[in-house]
Amino acid sequence: MYVLGIESTCDETAAAIVEDGRKVISNVISTSVKEQALYGGVVPEIASRRHAEYISATVDKALADAGMTIDDVGAVAVTFAPGLIGAVLVGVNFAKGLAYASGKPLVSVHHLRGHIAANYLTHPALHPPFLCLVASGGHSHIVMVEDWCRYKVLGRTVDDAAGEAFDKVARTLGLSYPGGPSVAAAAKGGNPHAYKLPVPHVEGKYNVSFSGLKTAVINEVHNAQQKGEEINVSDMAASFQERIDQILAKKLLSAAADTGAKTICLAGGVAANGRLRQLVNDGAQKLGAKIYLPELKYCGDNGAMIAAQGFYEYQDGNLAGWDLNGLPTLPIDYR
Repeated sequence: MYVLGIESTCDETAAAIVEDGRKVISNVISTSVKEQALYGGVVPEIASRRHAEYISATVDKALADAGMTIDDVGAVAVTFAPGLIGAVLVGVNFAKGLAYASGKPLVSVHHLRGHIAANYLTHPALHPPFLCLVASGGHSHIVMVEDWCRYKVLGRTVDDAAGEAFDKVARTLGLSYPGGPSVAAAAKGGNPHAYKLPVPHVEGKYNVSFSGLKTAVINEVHNAQQKGEEINVSDMAASFQERIDQILAKKLLSAAADTGAKTICLAGGVAANGRLRQLVNDGAQKLGAKIYLPELKYCGDNGAMIAAQGFYEYQDGNLAGWDLNGLPTLPIDYR
């Protein structure tokens, strides 16, 4: 079964064709990231307008690259939550119109479920149950994936998400947007122990907090500026990256040890961070667990992950009606 997946929750307009939730036939991404970089982060109104401009051509190209027409597609899947509501609505309304006009089933997909499903594209043998850390610009969750469409949240951020903290620290250090890749690049030549950064305290054994960590970096930079001192950007980037990755890895591996999980996955934009991958891989080996990591091209927002999860939602009978609406927030375990 071929599923057309449409994603528009942030600054990527994406569409893809995926076969049986596993094989990517085409994957097209149109991004406004360069325009957003002018402002050091995503401007929702700009993102929404660019989605409206790009979405028709993006879907057309995904079909053309696959050598298909909409008649060859079994279902239309679209991210309906969570995300920037103006951006989400562009994708939802386009998908509804396309599905209705072509007589295809409409499938609504949760954004975080899509990120988790990116692993299915890289690892055809992977199947639930497994433990997954979903870390991106807007989300940091530790989730037990009990079945294809059933999830249990064990921990989450209580404030800033990991990706959001990377973006804010990058801006403070004068690095480019998006912050994750720019901080990681700057950290390569730095000393991860040069700056002593705090480990934020948070209630809930597997919960995380990054607001205080981000603020600590900002205060360190501002204090140095006031004294006329120079901040070593590489050292600060390395110190920040090490702290945030250690926190994420420790919480994930603690959850794995406590639950006895022998299959561990990463998902989301922050899953592309090399140091985080190394820490989780090393820790998983000590636990005797197997680690699955998505290909870097599927870590960020893309249509293929939505089509992949859309296939399993369709198989589970989770079809959407023509009254489907976009939502800015929604827990991953909403049903």
